[in-house]
Amino acid sequence: MHELSVCQSLLDQVQRVAADHAAERVERIVVRIGPLSGVEADLLRSAYPIAAAGTIAEGAVLDIEPARVLVHCTACGAETEAAPNRLLCGACGDWRTRLVSGDELLLASLELSVPDDLPDDLTH
Repeated sequence: MHELSVCQSLLDQVQRVAADHAAERVERIVVRIGPLSGVEADLLRSAYPIAAAGTIAEGAVLDIEPARVLVHCTACGAETEAAPNRLLCGACGDWRTRLVSGDELLLASLELSVPDDLPDDLTH
């Protein structure tokens, strides 16, 4: 299950952001996963508590948002949604497309608990 190592890498990033903001704990993690990313959302959700144990993110809510598959057509110039297994232009049906989104695994946002007495430059 490579989702555990993906989760550990994600938590490394979360811990760096939390440290940059002098957070006491992470309350919520929002991740955007595309269907072409190679990551299974359910497996990532299952691996999260194991990877987060003993970290600043232990007990934080993990929200997973699905990302849409979008393609840019090089024939007509349209940007349209496509099926993950059929990357055709939704406007003209051409096969000459470029993937715009759908293969990402993105840390979209974090909710952090920070002490009230932090200097302004660390809270913004």
